[in-house]
Amino acid sequence: MAEETGFAFSMDSFRLDGKVALVTGGSYGIGFAIATALAQAGAKIAFNDRDQQKLEAGLASYAEAGVDARGYLADVTDEAQVAELVANIERDLGGVDILVNNAGIIKRIPMLEMSVEDFRQVVDVDLNAPFIVAKAVLPGMIERGHGKIINICSMMSELGRETVAGYAAAKGGLKMLTRNICSEFGEANIQCNGIGPGYIATPQTAPLRERQADGSRHPFDQFIVSKTPAARWGTPEDLKGPAVFLASDASNFVNGHILYVDGGILAYIGKQPA
Repeated sequence: MAEETGFAFSMDSFRLDGKVALVTGGSYGIGFAIATALAQAGAKIAFNDRDQQKLEAGLASYAEAGVDARGYLADVTDEAQVAELVANIERDLGGVDILVNNAGIIKRIPMLEMSVEDFRQVVDVDLNAPFIVAKAVLPGMIERGHGKIINICSMMSELGRETVAGYAAAKGGLKMLTRNICSEFGEANIQCNGIGPGYIATPQTAPLRERQADGSRHPFDQFIVSKTPAARWGTPEDLKGPAVFLASDASNFVNGHILYVDGGILAYIGKQPA
């Protein structure tokens, strides 16, 4: 008979009371939605931005939402700044129990027109930065005997598409970094999983949803809705429940997994042409 090492389940297993959560790039959009959900579950929230104005706007948004979040100016691609960020959070709130690697960029440029500098910048923000931040918080998680790392992956962790060579390369790498952190630190009671959002209605994707001059939907907007069984774009709110689950004790035996929150798009071949 296998040894039982689990815990008695209750709905309180989804609570995050007293936990410290760092959400990178959490000033707005997906990061903000996830951070507010973690706060509603009881977590203390820290977030960063590399832009002072966005940081201040984020702090105002959290205050309006009734969340007492701490904001820090830091560039997550800079290892020294990240070390200082983590030290400041530990001083102000305590050790980081939950890391959400959310900060990211995308450059929609055809590959043959994309400069090496642009490609490197996307990989630096979307892949190198999660490595840097995870590396900074892992020693404390190991010392405390627990930790949750959630990497915000993408459908481009699985699929390719025109104009996003850098983004797809970085997000595919982030999927494998997620699995490797699981492999290396699972025995230390650290769970590293990913969330792969589908097409989410955020400021970043707004250009893809703009109405055309004649009032019709953007061609890409039509394409995504037709390819998604849910027949709509996702919203940041759709990511809240999955994030709380992966941050909580309810997911203690879930590790190295990418949870795609995509309305079913990855499961769907599409409609047969008429």
